[in-house]
Amino acid sequence: MGNPRALSRDSATCCAAARNARLLLKTFTLLLGANSDSSLTWGPSGSRAERHGRPRGLATVPDRFPGILGLCNNFSYVVMLSAAYDILHHDTVPGNQSHVDPGPAPPPHNSSRFDCNPVSTAAVLLADILPTLVIKLLAPLGLHLLPYSPRVLVSGLCAAGSFLLVAFSDSVEISLCGVVLASISSGLGEVTFLSLTAIYPRAVISWWSSGTGGAGLLGALSYLGLTQAGLSPQNTLLSMLGVPALLLASYFLLLTAPEPQDPGGEEEADPATRQPLLRPEVPEAKPASSWNLSCREKWTIFKGLLYYIIPLVLVYFAEYFINQGLFELLFFQNTHLTHTQQYRWYQMLYQAGVFASRSSLRCCRIRFTWALAMLQCLNMAVLLADIWLGFLPSIYLVFLIILYEGLLGGAAYVNTFHNIALETSDKHREFAMAAACISDTLGISLSGLLALPVHNFFCRLS
Repeated sequence: MGNPRALSRDSATCCAAARNARLLLKTFTLLLGANSDSSLTWGPSGSRAERHGRPRGLATVPDRFPGILGLCNNFSYVVMLSAAYDILHHDTVPGNQSHVDPGPAPPPHNSSRFDCNPVSTAAVLLADILPTLVIKLLAPLGLHLLPYSPRVLVSGLCAAGSFLLVAFSDSVEISLCGVVLASISSGLGEVTFLSLTAIYPRAVISWWSSGTGGAGLLGALSYLGLTQAGLSPQNTLLSMLGVPALLLASYFLLLTAPEPQDPGGEEEADPATRQPLLRPEVPEAKPASSWNLSCREKWTIFKGLLYYIIPLVLVYFAEYFINQGLFELLFFQNTHLTHTQQYRWYQMLYQAGVFASRSSLRCCRIRFTWALAMLQCLNMAVLLADIWLGFLPSIYLVFLIILYEGLLGGAAYVNTFHNIALETSDKHREFAMAAACISDTLGISLSGLLALPVHNFFCRLS
């Protein structure tokens, strides 16, 4: 039996952490809503709403809710990546009762100058992304047959299950199962909510992107802040259970279906620069469900999307190769930060950059996303060369590069989906948005597969 006083202290600490997490989430929600300058609505409308299991309604909801849904949907995914080093560091901490590392990191435990874990954090990345990849590959084939509401329910339950399983597990394998649940939650939710954006004003994409960027910042910052303040990673994860509850409450209780409205007020693409994704062989038709398209039409739409899919794949390949392949190898011994703390700061700064750029659509719009892909690949090359040659003198210079990396990644995401929304017809937009979801997931999966052998190569160096 455990010490009753120790258990009492843990319970009180966990409750305090939960209050802090709710306060952080409320603050972000208010900030997200304060930036609004339009009265968007979020809720299925008309016959399509009834087809997906949501009731008609007359009320509208504040335009901040797409951002809240994006935040809640991606939160567990981000937290698992922020906790990746702790998850894999478990075996090196004697007497650990929970899977994640509850105390300060010990001195380097191997002969490598990189202080490597036996397994790369890319293993956590693959567990966090491969289920999402499978969902996104299968989504265009038949996911639309399942109403939105059950999908959102499964997504919320999987997110909650991921926090519980990782927090209470006592082995790497069980914790990776919890990471898989987070991946299912994020992937299913992203496909669902991005498909829903097709039947709303295009500005919803900006709010959704801001929310997903906010999930990265809030997830990484809360994990860093609570663990730096002395809370164990186990209790930190338990304090975050309110986020899946907020997702379910926002969708099922707070969101209502508005009357059909004109999605006006959005700037249309300049006719001189707008280039429709579809070639003439797919004729324009009156708005209808994207899922009634023939296989030939879907293939033609997908080919048109490649102009945006390929650069987004490259952007995410480069940035996640950096994040989960190189972050743990960028170890500076001439600083007061431990290796674990350095990794958490890298994740937080990256997510801060992502949030800033995903929220920038109203200020800056980029059509040529290929430029972002090339710049991100250059970032990857610079940091890989530094690991080999060690020419960057300070961790603070690495901090700036990582912040810049996040800015490029967030800009690529939001501008890709905004451009697709502008350049597809109403009939094809729902399918196009769901199909384009594969871009980031494919790039992340490829980066994880390459990061594993790269980690092993560097860690064998003395």
